[in-house]
Amino acid sequence: MTDTPSAAVDGRHDELFAELATLADTAGTAAMFETLAAALTSRRRWHALFDLRLVEARINLGLPPTGDVGDLTPSVRDQLDERSLAACREIGWPLLDEGQVAAAWMYLRAAAAPAEVSERLAALAGSITAARDHHVDEEAAARLEEVVHVALWEGVDPALGIELVIRTHGTCNAITAYEQAVSRLPARRQEPAAGVLVRHLHREVSGGLAADLTQRGCPLPAALDPPASMLPLLDLLREIGGEEDGSIHVDVSHLQSVLRIARVCTDRDVIHAAWELACYACRLPSEVVYPGEPPFENVGEASRLFFGAQLGHDIDRAIGSFRRAAALARIEESGTLPSDTLVLLLTRLGRPAEALHAALERPADGPMPSALLASGMLPSLVELATAANSWDELLAACQARGDEITYAATLAARGQMQQRSHIAHQSL
Repeated sequence: MTDTPSAAVDGRHDELFAELATLADTAGTAAMFETLAAALTSRRRWHALFDLRLVEARINLGLPPTGDVGDLTPSVRDQLDERSLAACREIGWPLLDEGQVAAAWMYLRAAAAPAEVSERLAALAGSITAARDHHVDEEAAARLEEVVHVALWEGVDPALGIELVIRTHGTCNAITAYEQAVSRLPARRQEPAAGVLVRHLHREVSGGLAADLTQRGCPLPAALDPPASMLPLLDLLREIGGEEDGSIHVDVSHLQSVLRIARVCTDRDVIHAAWELACYACRLPSEVVYPGEPPFENVGEASRLFFGAQLGHDIDRAIGSFRRAAALARIEESGTLPSDTLVLLLTRLGRPAEALHAALERPADGPMPSALLASGMLPSLVELATAANSWDELLAACQARGDEITYAATLAARGQMQQRSHIAHQSL
């Protein structure tokens, strides 16, 4: 992957060849390699430096400098791999610092911790966006797109990627990017990106409400002074006429998509923002809303119950609503989302025994597990039984279903809990 030397070769370049030959004859290859490495670094010829480090690693391990290395012992193979990864880091970080994100990622993909790459990407994105705020720069825009690609589509930092897509391409493209790149990730990795979308749409709606009030000649209450983008939605809704006012301040499809995406979130502040968005959705005219998938046919009301219950609002009403939806879905054989939603809500409300019972009642999955199960949003049956310290119902269900694996895992989990309880009792 050697990069091309500059066409403008100065006298020092010719001197370098002579110096390398002299060092090889007098000081040895190690000194020669370090001198060449320093020269390549000073000229920022990073790809050439990588090639050099691979040659150096081979020589140090007694291997031929180029060509097939043949069959290696495990020890030599491990050492060669370790030095190759070190070379990737040595080359990748300077490339990233220079803004050559795609090139840097080729080296860092297998060699660097994602958290460190994420931190450096965020810093780079900050410097690029700050520069773009002052003037349009096509090169900076291209670099920012590379940051988005690595952060979002390569999965290094989906939240950063979504944030940048919102900033550069708008809400609609950010939601599409989330659906295509983030929704396939485990729930714990989806959650930060989902939180970015929820907060963004909350700011968009509250800002629109505040602007609407101002346009109507209604001053904002003193308690709701700037920044308007952070105003509580419910306070603004009361000022503008509550649920009797059907004015629209956001693309309804965006609102409903974000309410669906927000279900993965567990952060209380994000849940509160999602609940306020759901309250806003409840007062939209029926002709502009789209029916959702059961149990979220009425997206606004069902979302208000789902998020509100997690904040302590209308808990019994929410559980009852989703329990009825789950029962109806079982009768109509219309999918697992109603049952999954009930299990998820009961789990988040700290009712593992009820969640376990609901999980055992859910319909069997088809060839593929449901989206909530596949993403890890739902705890396993064994986790629910452990949280509830309730084993008999699950063990009986395993026997009835012929599920030996879950049966054995349940017995093992019960044994672990009993052992920990015994040790704790002895220590008293």
